[in-house]
Amino acid sequence: MDRPATSHPATAREVILEIVRNMREGLEPLHYSTLAPALYHVYLHPDDMERLRAIVPRIVDEARRALDAELEQLNRASLGERLKIAKRSEPRITQPEGGWQIRILENTDDDVAAGDIVIYSELALPVKSEFGAGSMTKRIATRRMGGAEVPAAVTTARVQAASQMADAGAYAVLEYDDNTGRKVFRMTKEEIVVGRGGRDYWTDLKLDTLPDVSREHFRLRRDPASGKFFLKDLSRLGTTVNGEKAPCSVEFENGERRDRNVEVPVPERARIGLADVVFLDFRSTANG
Repeated sequence: MDRPATSHPATAREVILEIVRNMREGLEPLHYSTLAPALYHVYLHPDDMERLRAIVPRIVDEARRALDAELEQLNRASLGERLKIAKRSEPRITQPEGGWQIRILENTDDDVAAGDIVIYSELALPVKSEFGAGSMTKRIATRRMGGAEVPAAVTTARVQAASQMADAGAYAVLEYDDNTGRKVFRMTKEEIVVGRGGRDYWTDLKLDTLPDVSREHFRLRRDPASGKFFLKDLSRLGTTVNGEKAPCSVEFENGERRDRNVEVPVPERARIGLADVVFLDFRSTANG
C-alpha cells in the first residue's frame, strides 16, 4: 500500500518506547497472573540500523530496564488498594522466567521507509485441554510507520501433530508451522517457489512469518527423469537442508541481481530451515 514518504529516522528512544508499547499490547491475563511477551524481534530500516548499530547493545540494555519499570508501574497498587478499600481487579504481571530477550535486526523488506519500526513478540501460553494436546503460542505485531502507530495484530497458532499422508498426484509433502498454525502443503508441480510472497513476488507456498524469511526464499525443483529433488537458495539470511547451509544462488553485481543457478540435492526426507525461523519437514512420496 502506498503511503507518504518520511524523512524522520527512528531514534533509539523511539525504539525503546515501541518495545514497551508492544509489551503492553501483548499482555495475556490468566486467573492468578498475567503473562508478558518474552521474545522481541525488532526490525529497522537499513539506514536506521546502520546509524544505530554501534549502540544496539545499549538500546537492548535500556529497553530491558524500561520493560522492568513499566511492569513495576503496571503492578503498582492503586490508592484504594493501598487503603484496603478496594481489591485488585487484574492479576499481577509476572516477568518472563528467562528475562527479556530482545533482538534488533535490519528489515529486508522492500516497502519499508526510514523511521519504520516493526516488532514481533512471542508469548507461550498454557495448554488448553478442551482443544486436545498441544501448546499455544501468541504472537504480537506492532508497527510504527513513519512516526504513526498502527494497531497491534495478534495471532494465536495451534501446534499439533499432523497426520502423515501422501495424496495421490503429489510429488512431495511439506509440513510446517507459521503464524497461522500447522500447515500441510502438497507439491503437485515440478517446481515451486517458497517464501513470504508479496505484491511483486509470486510464491506457491506462502509463509506468514517474520521478515527474516525472504519474500522469495527458495525454489524446490523435481527432476522428472530421475524423480530427485533440488533446492535453489534465493534468500538473504540463508536456507539449510538437514542443518547444512545451502550456497546462495544469488549475487549482486553493479547493483543488479544475478542468479548463478546453484542447486543442492534434497534427500527423500529432509528438514529445510528458512533463516532459522521456519522449518519445513519435507518428504518425497515416491516410496510412499
